Amino acid sequence: MFPVFEDKAFTKSVSPFLMFDYAAPKEFPPNTGKPKGVGQHPHRGFETVTIAFQGEVEHADSLGNVGVIGSGDVQWMTAARGIIHQEFHSKSWGAKGGTFEMAQIWVNLKKEHKMIPPRYQPISVNDITTSPLYKYHEDKECEKAPLEAGSVRIIAGEFAGVKGPATTFSQVDMWDVTINDTESLFEFDTVKGNNVIVFCRRGQFEIQGRSVDPQGVAIMDLGSDATKLVLKATKPNTSILLLAGEVIDEPIAAQGPFVMNSRQEIQQANVDFRSGNFGQ
Repeated sequence: MFPVFEDKAFTKSVSPFLMFDYAAPKEFPPNTGKPKGVGQHPHRGFETVTIAFQGEVEHADSLGNVGVIGSGDVQWMTAARGIIHQEFHSKSWGAKGGTFEMAQIWVNLKKEHKMIPPRYQPISVNDITTSPLYKYHEDKECEKAPLEAGSVRIIAGEFAGVKGPATTFSQVDMWDVTINDTESLFEFDTVKGNNVIVFCRRGQFEIQGRSVDPQGVAIMDLGSDATKLVLKATKPNTSILLLAGEVIDEPIAAQGPFVMNSRQEIQQANVDFRSGNFGQ
């Protein structure tokens, strides 16, 4: 997994997002041994969002949730007061092998939500609505582009009046964007005061005079009143992930799989986990 904004992780400049790891496309041969992945481990105080672009991950947790997320699916897990889970290549996909590409994003929770009961949202590819993009013209209103020119899968938040299926505890936009038109500018309208992060999965785009290549990221400073983001794809079939959200202006204390507001709360998380209070 490649850390997308390692130097900004767990800071106010990317809040409410804490960490963003990306597994670039990689070919896996058929596996006849133990499944590849991450065994049982705990979390507390935040949410993990796993986006499956290619491949399959099999999930199990201490709430009793078991399932497979495949290409196009999203797993939104709220650890909150505590959960134990594991993630492996699914047995059927691992036996065949293939291309694996995933992203995992940690989303912070406000203090008032850090100790609520955990929950699990499996979001299938069929639950995620796709909307056409809007071409940007300085001299007239934006116009909707045909789907073949560009489209947005709305995972969370709202784009062009279309709401995503994910339920969030603070305002979060998470859009999976594909742009095939390299001649036009495209506009994204965010919420005033949000932090905005634009990650390039594939292709290339230009934003505010900067060119962003694959696995590059633009952490935007739109100012206190600006909401509109305008960018241009410079290569066909450009794919970006746009993250925007309400800044959670609270202290962050992080250690391993726990993200709380104080060191004392981190210590208590360790005690609770060792005492079996996260379930089995």
